[in-house]
Amino acid sequence: MGKQSTLRAIVDRNVERHLVKEFLMNNTKGSGFGSLKFERVLNKNNNKPQDILTVTADRPGMVIGSKGKIIKELQRRLNEEFSLLQPKLMVEEIENATLNAQVMAEKIASAMERGWYYRRAGASAATNIMDAGARGVLITIAGKLTGSRNRTQKFLLGHVKFCGETALQHMDKGYSVAVKKLGTIGVTVEIMRSGTRLPHEISIFSEEELRIRESQAEVEAEASE
Repeated sequence: MGKQSTLRAIVDRNVERHLVKEFLMNNTKGSGFGSLKFERVLNKNNNKPQDILTVTADRPGMVIGSKGKIIKELQRRLNEEFSLLQPKLMVEEIENATLNAQVMAEKIASAMERGWYYRRAGASAATNIMDAGARGVLITIAGKLTGSRNRTQKFLLGHVKFCGETALQHMDKGYSVAVKKLGTIGVTVEIMRSGTRLPHEISIFSEEELRIRESQAEVEAEASE
């Protein structure tokens, strides 16, 4: 019974975190919502656990609002509508929004809602993502694209992983929806992060190269001291 209760608690917590993410995404539209990170820490003031929620956004000012009005209202609602422990909402700016899958998925969906042809929206986004330094990108657009029947169009550039631990570790995934007259269109963006080193990629050095690398490491270690 104890094990079942523990599992139920974990499931309930993950479900609530997903609902919190949806709530923040719906209430920060236009800000370029990128991701949401949960962290439970000990509040130094009262020695009680506290949930820190960090939102990354392309335009953090739209999450904060004038004199912090929006973020204060969001934090109030988080405290009242969800079972969080003394929630504290924080905002960080995304360094490179073009390499954030969620931001790019929303941009593609927004472009199609404004009248962009799906091929143009998907192809240009894939090119921009690769130009920004990604190792690979897969964009999937599915729904009533040109007629009454559903269809799926994929845009693949570079190197991507579809499943397994490698995909979970190195692929950033985002999803958004475009609402058109013909129906709803789903947009999924998967990006292999810049600088990713895959398990099968190894480097072989000569003895001379190894000596140079070791000497450089020793110099850096001495400099850090």
